[in-house]
Amino acid sequence: MKKDIEIANESKLEPIETIAKKAGIKDEYLIKYGNDKAKIDLAIMDELASKKDGKLILVTAINPTKAGEGKSTTTIGLVDGLALLNKNVIGCLREPSMGPVFGLKGGATGGGYAQVMPMVDINLHFTGDMHAITSANNLVSAVLDNSIYQGNPLNIDPEKVVFKRCLDMNDRTLRDVTIAQNKKSNGVERKDHFSITVATETMAVLCLAKDEKDFERRIGECVVAYTYDDKEVKIKDLGIVGSLGVLMRDALKPNLVQTLEHNPVLIHGGPFANIAHGCNSLIATKLGLKLADYVVTEAGFGSDLGAEKFLDIKCRIGELKPSAIVIVATCRSLKLNGGLSEDEIDSENLDALQKGIVNLEKHIDSMKHYGTPLCVAINRYLTDTPKEIAYLKDWCLSQGVEAVICEGYEKGGKGAMALGEKVIELCEEENHFKPLYPLNKKLTEKIETIAKEIYGAAKVEYTAEASEKLARFEKEGRGNYPICIAKTQNSLSDDPKLLGRPKDFSIHVKDVSLSNGAGFIVVYTGNILTMPGLPKHPNALDIGIKDNGEVYGIF
Repeated sequence: MKKDIEIANESKLEPIETIAKKAGIKDEYLIKYGNDKAKIDLAIMDELASKKDGKLILVTAINPTKAGEGKSTTTIGLVDGLALLNKNVIGCLREPSMGPVFGLKGGATGGGYAQVMPMVDINLHFTGDMHAITSANNLVSAVLDNSIYQGNPLNIDPEKVVFKRCLDMNDRTLRDVTIAQNKKSNGVERKDHFSITVATETMAVLCLAKDEKDFERRIGECVVAYTYDDKEVKIKDLGIVGSLGVLMRDALKPNLVQTLEHNPVLIHGGPFANIAHGCNSLIATKLGLKLADYVVTEAGFGSDLGAEKFLDIKCRIGELKPSAIVIVATCRSLKLNGGLSEDEIDSENLDALQKGIVNLEKHIDSMKHYGTPLCVAINRYLTDTPKEIAYLKDWCLSQGVEAVICEGYEKGGKGAMALGEKVIELCEEENHFKPLYPLNKKLTEKIETIAKEIYGAAKVEYTAEASEKLARFEKEGRGNYPICIAKTQNSLSDDPKLLGRPKDFSIHVKDVSLSNGAGFIVVYTGNILTMPGLPKHPNALDIGIKDNGEVYGIF
């Protein structure tokens, strides 16, 4: 089979006006970026306000492995499959970060014959949203440090600045830096830190804001530092909310693109699920629900991260009710969880599959907490054997969940029609959706509920610093905030080496931070970092342009 980028380069795209018409978007709301992508003017929401919302389908997965689970591929294939079943459908995805594109993970636009296009543009600069978020975030830091330098009228303690600069690239050398060195004219010297753009509160605010005014309100509430007498300093105190609104004016508009089969997809916002809340923008999701009868969205990494945050943070803030949940799994990944090496997973091994299936078991159990109808999508690989597929399907039935084969990667929409039919059925079933925990619980109780019910942990251990901060947040009236746990994606635990379904482990909370504008508390566990590093052989070494102008190396 051809490589993803070869399929993408050979594809023929429809004019974006044609895709907009298919989605029910009038030309007057279309802001074109060339012939194949556009932004949508938010004024369209006034016209659609009285329209009934469609069905919301969440695609999640087991814990990611090097074998690949194909969550985005399944999501895009499902959009095309539902379209072939004559359903009015829109996909809602996150924007890829350039860090993983040039690092290890690669792009995030699907694969095979289930891709969104233009693949290269989306994985790189796209419509400039990431640059706008980076610029807005760093404007805050620049103005903050300038205020300290210019007489410090806000009485900011340089040792208590909590707002970090950012870059949309993996660069471990920027995790800990010292700024304003050598000369007094450079500013007040202090230690600083960089996060990757997708881990910033600025990104979280973009993705949880309901409109432009709500963005300005939320961004103004972000706590950036504390004074010498320990009082909060917020972005609104810096006097730059208006400037940030101008910088983010276009970035707040969702982006319209298409699948290889010319079905509409809104791509907007891109927080990581292991260090942020991992969901596309609320603005795009709500727009999709007004435009289509079925909206297919995904949440980053496994259900322990992206799906939990989608259901407990995004759905709560956005007053959303998902109609169905799809958990993606592969035989290959489950065999890795069962103890096989990467070199062994292409051969039939029912014993390893049986041992590794406990990882899927936990994800099913976790999603059952929310009361929403669900199914398993078996993202089929050519190396999967009939016995392995039969075993996996029978095992899922024994858990009270139906498993459906999805072949979107190889066959596009046709390969996902069976999954589409199952999802349509699920959307009509009885639905008792509710978040995992009430907001009136103490912060530590909410953390422990997630750790025990979703991860399967026996207990939670806190550093003294984390405990002190949590007590402070409670005292300041932030005890009713939801929790956003930053944790490795590779394991249900906070140890990336513990595969399968770990038992009797502890979650180690090393630090916490307040995302007051986004409206949640971030909890850092294990050795999680907010600025990734590059691998020994980054993808950046293998990307380039052919003589005919085609890009190669992006996947």
